[in-house]
Amino acid sequence: MSLKCKKAGDECYGFNEMSLLFDISQRLLNSNELKKDLSPILACLVKHLNAERSFITIFNRQTNRMMIEAAYGLSASQQARGKYDLGEGIIGKVVELARPVVISEISKSKLFINKIKTELTKDGHELTFICVPLLLDNVVMGALSVVRIYNSNISVNEDIQLLSIVGSMIAKTARYKQAKLEELEALREQNRELQSQLDSQKPHNIIGNSGKMCDLYALVSRVAQTNSTVLLRGESGIGKELFAEEIHAKSKQKDRKLIKVNCSALPESLIESELFGHEKGAYTGADQMRKGRFELADGGTIFLDEIGDLPLSTQVKLLRVLQEREFERIGGSKTIKVDVRIVAATNRNLEELIENGDFREDFYYRINVFPIFIPPLRHRRDDIPILVDHFIDKFNRKNNFQIKRITTSAINMLMVHRWPGNIRELENVIERSCIMTKDNVIHSYDLPPTLQTADSTNSVMEGGMMVVVEQLEKQLIRDALTTTAGNVTKAAELLCITERMLGTRVKKYEIETWRFKV
Repeated sequence: MSLKCKKAGDECYGFNEMSLLFDISQRLLNSNELKKDLSPILACLVKHLNAERSFITIFNRQTNRMMIEAAYGLSASQQARGKYDLGEGIIGKVVELARPVVISEISKSKLFINKIKTELTKDGHELTFICVPLLLDNVVMGALSVVRIYNSNISVNEDIQLLSIVGSMIAKTARYKQAKLEELEALREQNRELQSQLDSQKPHNIIGNSGKMCDLYALVSRVAQTNSTVLLRGESGIGKELFAEEIHAKSKQKDRKLIKVNCSALPESLIESELFGHEKGAYTGADQMRKGRFELADGGTIFLDEIGDLPLSTQVKLLRVLQEREFERIGGSKTIKVDVRIVAATNRNLEELIENGDFREDFYYRINVFPIFIPPLRHRRDDIPILVDHFIDKFNRKNNFQIKRITTSAINMLMVHRWPGNIRELENVIERSCIMTKDNVIHSYDLPPTLQTADSTNSVMEGGMMVVVEQLEKQLIRDALTTTAGNVTKAAELLCITERMLGTRVKKYEIETWRFKV
């Protein structure tokens, strides 16, 4: 490009060109959305060349067509008409041949088809049309066009050179931006696939999104597709029955029956009849044949709850059922075979029962094929807020309440309680609080008296005051991260601490900030 002055005076044309290119390069580098930022760039170009208008057309290789991507000096309707086939008009030829074309006087040219319906002259002066290809690595991405008043004293060669440089800069930035957009879209697609996988694993009837619960969901999804016996272990009130329902819902037997048996609720004299059935006349009062729970569950799933309470005599008879899936009704001699999936549950320490002679070791190994340990609520306190919201919604629907929210002080009291009754206890607490509130907001004084102090329920945190303080600090950090959608800097400002202090505590409490991002 020539740096000589084109006219007399202090200002040098070459210097103006360099200033223009620098300005355009800065605009391209700082562009957040290239399509919107192209129009100001074209405005700078039009002003520098003292032109009438300028526009960029992008070539779509899949359709072999071009359309106006950005423009300055054209109306929206004119831009909408700017669509060209490969080889059509001047723009189509420029893209097809990858060479610039100049029409000195467009009103006298048959090549200028004027699809966008612009004026062919300006105040009686002829107009010049200059079009250069957007080239990148010898590949045509589109075309850059400029329309200016015809001036025989102006050499178009320098204008072509300038437009070619600007076009190359735009093409490089466009490809870079496009690559970033494609990379971002690929990440979004990957995120959607991962989210879809998580959604497919996440149960519909179990509430909780803590790390421990997500691990449980993965185990449930994996074992549900098999016919293996599952043993659900954990304290009373944690929802073992819900997990059994979820295993059945995700299994191959989901369209068949799920038969539930509470082993601790059946008298020892009737438990065998309940499980295996009896023939007519098998004992006094057996006036007709009756199918047992195993036979009713044929083709489906049987859930044996509180299996740790089974008497030893029944455990012996269940050994064969667990191993061979066959049994005889009481008073009968016909062997009945069943295809049934067994899910058992207990809140008792089976290993301790074995040592005390209250549970058969061989029976233990029959049912302990795939054990799943469900943690108590106190070990997954992260789930308490979402469980509270769930129960509030539940009782709003059930009792026609209008509870809007629960206060932070009330949540804090729930967070430090030890919850010996687990989810069942929490549900009862929230139901009572929904009844007690007078302003549709659950306050700390609406909670049961047993939660008002830690001593009253023997729920003093192990470690004393520091543990309670840490729990409160941990919850405050979670609240701040929730409010700021996982933005650590904004969360630190909200908590009035430095970002470094927040980072140290996030690491200490093993809080995964990415989980709070929306």
